[in-house]
Amino acid sequence: MASAARARYRRILRFAALCLAQTWWYDLFLPRVGLRRIGEGNRSARMQRIAERFHALAVELGGLMIKVGQFMSSRLDVLPPEITRELEGLQDEVPPVAFAEIRGAAEAELGMPLERAYAWFDETPVAAASLGQAHRARLTPADTDLTGLEAVVVKVQRPGIDEIVAVDLAALRRVAGWLARIRIVADRVDMPALVEEFATTSREEIDYLHEAGSAERFAADVAGDERVTAPEVVWERTTRRVLTLQDVTAIKITDVAALRAAGIDPAAVAAAFASTMFEQLFTHGFFHADPHPGNVFVTPRGGGRFALTFIDFGMMGTVDDTLRAGLRKVLLAVAARDGAGLVAGMLAVGALLPSAGTADLERAFTQLFQRFGGMGFAQLREVDPREFRDFAVEFGDVVRALPFQLPENFLLIVRAMSLTSGVCSALDPQFNIWDAVEPFATQILRDESRGMIGDLLQQTGDVMSTAWRLPQRIDGIITRFEEGTVAVDLSRLERRIDGLERLAARMLAAILFAGLLIGGILLRPVDDVFGIVLMAASVVPLLAALFAGAGGPRGGRGPGRHPVTGGRA
Repeated sequence: MASAARARYRRILRFAALCLAQTWWYDLFLPRVGLRRIGEGNRSARMQRIAERFHALAVELGGLMIKVGQFMSSRLDVLPPEITRELEGLQDEVPPVAFAEIRGAAEAELGMPLERAYAWFDETPVAAASLGQAHRARLTPADTDLTGLEAVVVKVQRPGIDEIVAVDLAALRRVAGWLARIRIVADRVDMPALVEEFATTSREEIDYLHEAGSAERFAADVAGDERVTAPEVVWERTTRRVLTLQDVTAIKITDVAALRAAGIDPAAVAAAFASTMFEQLFTHGFFHADPHPGNVFVTPRGGGRFALTFIDFGMMGTVDDTLRAGLRKVLLAVAARDGAGLVAGMLAVGALLPSAGTADLERAFTQLFQRFGGMGFAQLREVDPREFRDFAVEFGDVVRALPFQLPENFLLIVRAMSLTSGVCSALDPQFNIWDAVEPFATQILRDESRGMIGDLLQQTGDVMSTAWRLPQRIDGIITRFEEGTVAVDLSRLERRIDGLERLAARMLAAILFAGLLIGGILLRPVDDVFGIVLMAASVVPLLAALFAGAGGPRGGRGPGRHPVTGGRA
């Protein structure tokens, strides 16, 4: 096992070292010796080959490598499109683990034979992924009486996945260290921090207790929404490496034929799906970050009604108050087709460094909105592909020229929205994401208007309260003047004035000293006598500057109180 881990580690590092060497040769060395055209001429094909080789390596190794590829496919901010495009289709393309190994892992984790834990356990997996695989099962009668459930899906981690994840993360940290020493990379992205973000997400994904908690939190968020459901967790059969959930399998969300056969309008499903995803983002602040077609079912409710059923809560995102405020700005800017506002929103969510020059990006977003803003999927299909390509190249160059690094949670949002748009377009070719955005933008505007009105009413109340008490307070002050009980302490002010006067006198004396001395030095070669006189005369202002104010405050104004209407000052 140790030798296999070392071989895996070396293979990952060997691949990374080869890619770095090629990049250094073509993109750094050749331009320095005047051969830039060679590197630029084959860059696109070279990036494509690197992405294809990594795709093959990830599928062969499995483990975190597939997750790395999926993560890289979303890094439009730091990676060229040739790489992200090749990796965006990377899925968990790994063969299933033999059932004997799965049985051993599950029984060791549950502490009992499968026959005791479940009434029936299907040996054929429903799905096989790089970190684990899922099997259908039925609970025992006792557990059914306890939970009210019978049909379940059991996720079991692949045997040895903890060791594989540890090896992969060690290799990734080593590569990140290499990249951190390359200035052109370090100026664009903090690779060690990026790897640690990925490590945190990966550890959460292989902790099924964490996923079970996320499933319950999601279910609580949507409990009052008839459009959305989530499976129940069977905690009695759930551990860190085994997760048992209610079997909620229904119609795959992109199975248009099955939806129509069930009397469900695919366009209505698209609208509901987009709406609930935006609601997760802007209302709950906790969202499903991997809503691909395999993770969302449509459950018929009769009469054309339906519910969207989400599964697989290993990849979830959260939206804190700061990110939510920035997202609101982004959403309002998108709804208003406001390029400058969109850049301001991106600054608010931390996607751009505050020092970034954003004029080119604002111009690119403005052109994007002017040309493609408001278009639905069907209209976009009619646009000349060459226009898309030219704009994508220009836009990508602008983005990669900026200190542009998306925070982890914002990346999950981008991933979720990208998958949402793709699913909705598959359901309804006429689907327009702008139409789905506008109701939320309108609601945000209403909320902000109410907030502004509330602030205005609060300020108005404070002013009115002050105005109401003002006549009474003025009357009291006048009464105190008449009674001679007002005292004003001017001693500190007098001392400050004395100090400023002494400072001004010393500065004037210093200026006179410098003027006389320099004048004497300059005149002495021409008129020796007059020059010496001026130099000697400079001693007088020098002494004044040195000893001004040494005697303390001048007489006639000492600390104390000045009489005001019978009081003391």
